[in-house]
Amino acid sequence: MTALPRLVAFDLDDTLAASKSPLDPRMAALLVRLLDVAVVCVISGGNFSQFRMQLVDNLENVSDEALTGLHLLPTCGTQYYRHSKGDWTQVYAENLSDDEKSRALAAVEAAARELGYWESDTWGPILEDRGSQITFSALGQSAPVARKVQWDPTGEKKNSLREKVQALLPDLEVRSGGSTSVDITRRGIDKAYGMKRLAVLTGVPLSDMLFIGDRLDENGNDYPVKVLGVECVAVEGWEDTAAYLETLIPTLAAGA
Repeated sequence: MTALPRLVAFDLDDTLAASKSPLDPRMAALLVRLLDVAVVCVISGGNFSQFRMQLVDNLENVSDEALTGLHLLPTCGTQYYRHSKGDWTQVYAENLSDDEKSRALAAVEAAARELGYWESDTWGPILEDRGSQITFSALGQSAPVARKVQWDPTGEKKNSLREKVQALLPDLEVRSGGSTSVDITRRGIDKAYGMKRLAVLTGVPLSDMLFIGDRLDENGNDYPVKVLGVECVAVEGWEDTAAYLETLIPTLAAGA
C-alpha cells in the first residue's frame, strides 16, 4: 500500500476481542478514535446479535454520525448492516436454502462424530443456523476461552473436520472459523465476497483498504481477503491490534 488506507477492516474474535467476549475498554476507545479518521468495517463469523454484544454495545461516547462510518458484516460477510436513523439496518443477506441448511447440519454432525469431535460436555448448542451460515462450535457457543484454546491449540482438529465436511458438501463453502468452529456458507460466499460487496457499496476500492485479522493462514477464514489482494496485517490477539492502532490512528489523523 503506497498511500494511507481510507477503510480499515477487522476480524472480530481474537482480533478485536477475545473469542465471544466483549471489547476491552482500551480497544473500544481506539475504535471510536479510528472512526474519526477512517471508514471502519468488522467482518467475522458471528451473527448480528454476537456483534451487538461484543462490539456495538461497548462503544461509548460515539455519535450516530460516527456510526454511519461503521460497516458490519456478520457471518463471514454473508450479511451486511449499516447504521441509519439511530438503528442498524440489514442491507443484504445471502441466506442458505432449507435444503442447503439441512444437508450442512447433517454433514458437519456426521463428520464430527466420525472423527471423535462431537463433545458431550458443552456450553450451549454445538450447531447453529445463522440464516446465511451454519456454524459448528465444538464446545458450544458459550464455552470459556481457556477451554476453547485447549481443545485445538494447533488447529489440526478444525482443519481435518473442514476437509471432511467440504468433501461431503462440494456445492457449499466450508471454512475454519474461530478457535473451535467451522462455518458453512453458499459456495463462493466468504470474506472476500463481503469485501468486494463493501467496495461497491462504499465506493472505497480494495486498493485503499487495510484488513487486520488473526486467521490469515491458508486454512483460516481471513485467508480469502489476503488472496483478494487487500493489504493485510496479521495479529495474534486483540492486544496486538490495539498496539497497531495506537500507531496507525495518529498517522491517519496527520494525513487527513
